[in-house]
Amino acid sequence: MGLFERYLSVWVGLCIVAGLALGSFAPGLFHAIAAMEVAHVNLPVALFIWVMIYPMMVQVDFSSIRDVGRKPKGLLLTLSVNWLIKPFTMAALGWLFFRVVFADLVDPQTASEYIAGMILLGVAPCTAMVFVWSHLTKGDPNYTLVQVSVNDIIMIFAFAPIAAFLLGVSDITVPWDTLLLSVILYVLLPLIAGIITRRMLDKTDDHSRLTAFLAKLKPVSIAGLLATVVLLFGFQAETILGNPLAILLIAIPLLIQTYGIFAISYGAARYMRLPHNIAAPACMIGTSNFFELAVAVAISLFGLNSGAALATVVGVLVEVPVMLSLVAFANRTRHWFGDTPYEN
Repeated sequence: MGLFERYLSVWVGLCIVAGLALGSFAPGLFHAIAAMEVAHVNLPVALFIWVMIYPMMVQVDFSSIRDVGRKPKGLLLTLSVNWLIKPFTMAALGWLFFRVVFADLVDPQTASEYIAGMILLGVAPCTAMVFVWSHLTKGDPNYTLVQVSVNDIIMIFAFAPIAAFLLGVSDITVPWDTLLLSVILYVLLPLIAGIITRRMLDKTDDHSRLTAFLAKLKPVSIAGLLATVVLLFGFQAETILGNPLAILLIAIPLLIQTYGIFAISYGAARYMRLPHNIAAPACMIGTSNFFELAVAVAISLFGLNSGAALATVVGVLVEVPVMLSLVAFANRTRHWFGDTPYEN
């Protein structure tokens, strides 16, 4: 692993601090950047996420994707976790903590909004960041792409009904333009660019030029991740720093949900005897969230300053450091799946 990857958790931590500091001292700048959006999708964030994902898409070999159908267990695992388990455990934890455990600390209306934000996170499986987690665990990029693509298709049809059921309302409005634009920006466009790049560099099929190009792109990809973290925390610096108790209360059930879902997925993957390069990305997809969509929907439904919007932002706060810890755990337990240990 290179310097950036080896100490990625340190760089992310520093970027979180930098984002909070910059957002506090220069809020006008971040308000201006936050206003640069289309269909609730922030274009600067989309650009950095695109830069982050593009190198992973260059690794996709479409000639190998046809073999995915011969290994359906990994896809079955991530679909089962994402749509049959995760949304309902998130709703249950939200209810448990904000209706029972923290009932005396939060008023009922605010508690309902926190639960709603958690539900929106639980119903939105990861689309963009999972390519980073897959890359860091040396996952199969072709299989990861198929897993993400199938989840995106299901999300188009299942997001609104499941969210409406768990929120207890029948007239939930999903910003379909946000959903569609997010999939185009975070999956389709970088995939097309990756295909074109791969064909241009790998005409001789010896992979030498392709390998050299990917090695040069590694720092660019990590820089995209770090810039995204700075922007996201800069946008929400005032909210996060202005309400630390609420951040803590929301973070507790989110942490339990994240580690719990990973434990279920990872245990199931080992029981199913999946190879590690399929098991790790499958568990990462089930564990992480499509927070860009969750934040946009929460703002659309409940307002920018609502408890639901705050809960989805805390989801971002929790997710990046936690997912890095799970990446490290997955790499150190590679031998559980019959692979050689991950070398630092």
